[in-house]
Amino acid sequence: MSTKQRGSGWSIRLVFNLYKTLGYTFIYYLMYPVTFFYFLVAHNVKEALKEYYAQIGEPFTLWNYFEHLRHFAITMCDRFISKVAPQSYTFVMDNPELLLGNVQQGSILLLSHFGGWAAAGNCFSGFKMNVIMQEALLEEIKAIEESLETKNSNLHIIDLSKGASSVSLEIASALLRDEAIAMMADRATEPKHAKELLFFGKPALFNQNPFAIAYKTQKPLIAMVVIYEKPRTYRIESIDLTMNKTHHQTEEIETTMQHYADFLADVVKRYPKQWFNFYHFWKEKRT
Repeated sequence: MSTKQRGSGWSIRLVFNLYKTLGYTFIYYLMYPVTFFYFLVAHNVKEALKEYYAQIGEPFTLWNYFEHLRHFAITMCDRFISKVAPQSYTFVMDNPELLLGNVQQGSILLLSHFGGWAAAGNCFSGFKMNVIMQEALLEEIKAIEESLETKNSNLHIIDLSKGASSVSLEIASALLRDEAIAMMADRATEPKHAKELLFFGKPALFNQNPFAIAYKTQKPLIAMVVIYEKPRTYRIESIDLTMNKTHHQTEEIETTMQHYADFLADVVKRYPKQWFNFYHFWKEKRT
């Protein structure tokens, strides 16, 4: 499934220009009135989050709703600002040996639409990082992102919209060069890659493609989440999910995927306002 990126081109361009003129502190506080606007008009997001909070067993209050939207707004700003000023961000890794050690030798990193995932590539500025993604970006937003003078030349986006053959070739080439690739595991862009798992006790669809690639290539498989802690500071939690090829493929992939889903559920439970899948995650069949 693909989902339209929230926000508009003109608003993001305005915020970015204000950042260049007035600095980050101004942008941080500007997100309060911006959030309030979406608090009033984003009715579809509100309905999806009602279901989400009910499913994870947390109260859905107006304050929680506002703060959830504000966290999204901040991480959206950081997505763009971190590209041009990565040195102003701090990424604290709970397990740097696991993460950096595997990134250096080529690995598959599992990301999810949680916290500061979109800025995560900038914490690996010393290593080649290939991020595989498809968000159906609005054209004006995509144009802004592509026009930014990024300070991290090692970050490369592999766009799923280019087609399966082209993407597969790029992924294979990157892994052969012992470069890391990062893939979104909480959404399957194609039905054939969707796998049903238990998430907070109810079936939901996840992306089995990165797990299948990891099994076939025997590359290290690392799940990571990028948790927003305070302005321009993120903490990264990660676990090793590397699979054993001596085990049967279907069972090994399914077991590992459920381990990932349980890991994600634990983080979501601790930081519920940083979940950014703004649709009916448990109900909707993603096609």
